[in-house]
Formats: sequence, structure tokens, C-alpha cells
Amino acid sequence: MLYKNIIVLVCFILTSFTLACGQQISKDELIFLTPEWKGERYADGRPKVPDNILDRMKLVTLEEAWAVLRNENYRHQFDDGWMMINPDSVLVGRAVTATFMPGRPDIHQAIDDRGHTRDNRIKSQNSWPIDMLTKRDVYVVDQFGAHEDGPTIGDNLGNSIYTKTGNGIVYNGAIRDIKGLKEIGSFTSFFRSYHPSHHLNDPKGQLNTTLVGINIPTRIGQATVMPGDVVLGRDGGVIFIPAHLAEKVVKTSEVVRLRDMFGHQRLREQKYTPGQIDSRWSDEIEKDFSQWLRVNVDKLPVSKEQIQELLKQRTW
Repeated sequence: MLYKNIIVLVCFILTSFTLACGQQISKDELIFLTPEWKGERYADGRPKVPDNILDRMKLVTLEEAWAVLRNENYRHQFDDGWMMINPDSVLVGRAVTATFMPGRPDIHQAIDDRGHTRDNRIKSQNSWPIDMLTKRDVYVVDQFGAHEDGPTIGDNLGNSIYTKTGNGIVYNGAIRDIKGLKEIGSFTSFFRSYHPSHHLNDPKGQLNTTLVGINIPTRIGQATVMPGDVVLGRDGGVIFIPAHLAEKVVKTSEVVRLRDMFGHQRLREQKYTPGQIDSRWSDEIEKDFSQWLRVNVDKLPVSKEQIQELLKQRTW
């Protein structure tokens, strides 16, 4: 009886907001934790940022996204220091989170038993979150930086992830089979380290990791991640954008992009001085910018519809 009580207590402390120990967060709890999101959701409650926002996000820089989040008082959404697969590519998608802890037999066995009986999960725990992935998801894993005997992802699971999502991973731990993962092609991924070993998950023998949460709030380095956050990974860093701020990040980035293009062109033409462009623009420059947008609307790296929407909001 004492053994069972300990398991129940530990699971409650670790994942009190989930349906069951190590299982997916409840729909009601996920909606409760993402109250600012007013758009479409998946059946399990995870925010579903529209595809067109994800498409536009691919041109956003980390600096642009960081500035918007900082201004909204979201100060812990970025983390760097990653190793990468396809370092010249950009990773964008909706976060599916998984949280692992160092293996502990009693908790692991309880989670295994419940997963196999209640949820009909027949595989090992590291595959459970992967089974839930859909197109344009990014698998975001807190593997507590595990290195030797820690990797839970190699080329087999990597191929499964890519087939389901068309994306790579953000993995706070070591991966294995790195040559095979690179051969996938567009598997743009961020991870902490590489090790040729593999994880061990036999609670009666050697046990290295235990899955304590699927789609729960998790920590990746110095960042807090919610399921449904938009993942933007590029240039060695990853930023996790709350779903309700994704459109604002994209629109702000597009305005900055257009203003930079205009400013650089006018500087090359020597129409304005660097001091004029670097400071708050005068009404004259703002009027010139609006006219430049109208003249070049079909040539700019922002859709015509978005430029027209921007022009409607301007008074110059």
C-alpha cells in the first residue's frame, strides 16, 4: 500500500495537470493554460496557428521575433548553443512537447502499465509522443541534456518524425545515428550533443529515461515552451512564440523588412542621410515610403495583400 501511495504522490507532484502520470495534458487544462489564443485548436485543445502564418514566419529573423516578445514581456522564449542538422535552413512549426526525467523504476512502471492498458500503447515510451505528431508539427523534447546512454532518437524515429510532420526536432539531449538523420534531407533539427549509444528503458534492468509528460508546459534550456507555440529555429538559435503572438510577430517582421528595403535604397540613392533613416522618420519620409510601397507592390518580398492591408492602416 505504501508503495502505491508513493507512486501516486510523486506522479501528482510531477504532472498534476495531466490526465494521468506521464500522459497527455487534458484538453480543459491546455485551454486553461493558453487563454490568449482565440483561434482554431486541435481536438486535444492545442492551439493551431494557421498555415499561412507559418509560411510567413520562415522569413522572420530571431531578432525581430525576440523584439516583439520582449515588448510583450515574454522574456524567456529563446535558447541558443545548439548543434544542428541543416544549419542553413529554417525550422518552423507548431510545438508538440515531451518531457523526460532520469529513469526511476517505480514511476516508469506505473506509466508503462497505464499507457499499455488504458491507452493501448504497445511501444516504448519514447515513441508515444511521436505517434501523436501531424503535419507541420515540431517535436520539442526536454531530455534533460542526457548524453551517454541517453539518445532516444536515431534515424528510425527520425524518419518517422519527418514522415509525419515534414519537420525536424528541437531536442534537449543527445541524438544518435547522425549520418542517417542527415540523409533524410530536410530534417532541420536542433540538438545538444551526439553520442553513438542508445537509451535503455527496462525498469527491471537498466533504465535511463522516464516520460513524465506529453504536451505539458516544458523547459528547453532557458525557454518556457507551451504546446502549440510556433517554433522558429535558425542561425543557431530557437525561439518559441506563443500562439497568440505569432501573427503580430509576422506582421511586425514584414513592416521592418519593407522599411529596411526602402531605407537602404534611399541611402544608396543619397536621397536621405543615415541620420534621417536611423532616427524617427519625418512626415516627408513616411509619405515617400507609402508611395514607394504603392509603386513596388508587385515586386516586394511581402504579399500584395499584406502590403495593401498595411497601406490601409497608414495616414500618409
